[in-house]
Amino acid sequence: MVVDDDPLVRSSLSLLLLGEPGIAVVGEAEDGDRAISRADELRPDVVVMDISMPGTDGIEATRVIASDGFSDPDDPVKILILTTIQIDDMVRRALQAGASGFLLKSAAGTQLVPAVRQVGAGDAWIDQAVVKQLIREFAGRPEDAAPTSAELDVLTAREREVLKLVGHGLSNTQIAEQLFIGEATVKTHFGRVLMKLDLRDRSQATAAAFHTRLIAPGDRPPPRRVARARTVHSLR
Repeated sequence: MVVDDDPLVRSSLSLLLLGEPGIAVVGEAEDGDRAISRADELRPDVVVMDISMPGTDGIEATRVIASDGFSDPDDPVKILILTTIQIDDMVRRALQAGASGFLLKSAAGTQLVPAVRQVGAGDAWIDQAVVKQLIREFAGRPEDAAPTSAELDVLTAREREVLKLVGHGLSNTQIAEQLFIGEATVKTHFGRVLMKLDLRDRSQATAAAFHTRLIAPGDRPPPRRVARARTVHSLR
């Protein structure tokens, strides 16, 4: 689904996506409020979301659509933020709201399709111009700077669960088996954890899980869950 307050931009973005194998544009919206209602109606896999719109902006719309209360936490709607501007605070707010990626409109002509595919597959996508800024921020961050327990409030219940299992050393495949969800969905949740908490990688996420007491020293990983076979009774 494509969301932008400019009808010409919406049309251009849709044209870039139409005809691509495996991609269908199921709808459009002109503002944040309409994006929320249309996403609730259409349940798209990916929303290409303009960040600056009158009324409810793209960040607030992203916060609603990416929340557990809106979509299935095991099959969340992924949000790719698209904007003409590169503002560090706005990037951070969008990612903390639950966006899975951030792409500058100037790069949409060549990068929109691969960005949509990557976000749809459960990975994150951040424009290289934005990556450079984030790397500079990480490089200047003190080694002992870690999220606090209060900062975990930005995570959804499922994201906290994924972070906890990462802290226990489980791989994405093992987490998927533990939670009975797809591995791509695990990657989506974990990518959002990294973005929301400003973490660089799995090792920092593990440290954060202990630092915030999400995992206490000595805690053991939960026992592996085994899906029960369903008994099917035929009707005669």
